[in-house]
Amino acid sequence: MRKIGRLDRPDNSGSAKMFDNPVLEKMSRTHISIPIAMFLGIGTLSLYFAITITEIPYSVGLGVSLIGLLAFTLVEYVMHRYFFHMEPDSKLKDKLQYSVHGVHHDYPKDKDRLAMPPFISAFYAFVFYVVFTLLMNDYALYFLPGFLVGYSLYLGVHYTVHAYQPPKNFLKILWVNHAIHHYKDPDVAFGVSSPLWDYILGTMPKRDK
Repeated sequence: MRKIGRLDRPDNSGSAKMFDNPVLEKMSRTHISIPIAMFLGIGTLSLYFAITITEIPYSVGLGVSLIGLLAFTLVEYVMHRYFFHMEPDSKLKDKLQYSVHGVHHDYPKDKDRLAMPPFISAFYAFVFYVVFTLLMNDYALYFLPGFLVGYSLYLGVHYTVHAYQPPKNFLKILWVNHAIHHYKDPDVAFGVSSPLWDYILGTMPKRDK
């Protein structure tokens, strides 16, 4: 898998212009708090309906929510590894990959492009709800909040590791792994919010002895 950045930018600063149309260019950017607030709000609403209109026991609902959170960490890993870093073996794939992720590798300090624009985030949440409902009926109302909390944590962690210096505690591994992924080896450390699946699937960065 090749490195997906294109530009020779030692400091990785600046911002890419993705659209000539100023409206589309503006819509391609968002403050990280907007999608996080949207996901947490939608998750809270889903949890309210789960509690008020279903007969699912609370203990079972809590377990389903935790499964939803765990499921997101796997989706995050799989999407990052196999979609965001897919082999660009055609012009369409190359353009798609660069638009959804390659631009981030070229400009990792561009804080306005660390999350999908609000209208895309809202569409994602709607698609998740429909798919989960088809798969698990009323249990989806408990599963969706856990999944969206996972998504919110991912967005928050991703923003934080790019915007702030690493802490001097056990969370430092998130900063270190993501820095390795960006600046040393893009074929490892696909988990952003958690290294769980990197441990399980063998993509943890190798430590220098």
